[in-house]
Amino acid sequence: MSQENLKEVADLITANTIFTTKAVLTSDEAAQYMGISKSYLYKLTMRNEIPHYKPMGKMCYFNRAELEEWLQSNRIATSTEIADRANQYCMKGGKR
Repeated sequence: MSQENLKEVADLITANTIFTTKAVLTSDEAAQYMGISKSYLYKLTMRNEIPHYKPMGKMCYFNRAELEEWLQSNRIATSTEIADRANQYCMKGGKR
């Protein structure tokens, strides 16, 4: 492996380590972490749909734990879970 390839691998490892250990992310890091474009992240912040911070008025920062929580919100039930709920509902005679 060439010295250049080793540096690329080291940079990738460093970037991945930052994502798992860094508590506060910049816009670039947050977009990359979530796998979305920076422009879509900007839309989400402008609509106040995603938790973010602007301590200096312009630059946006994101709490990684809050991003993870936001990404996991609005869970979609599996077909099995929906069928189980339907069966429970029917067993109760249609009463909640």
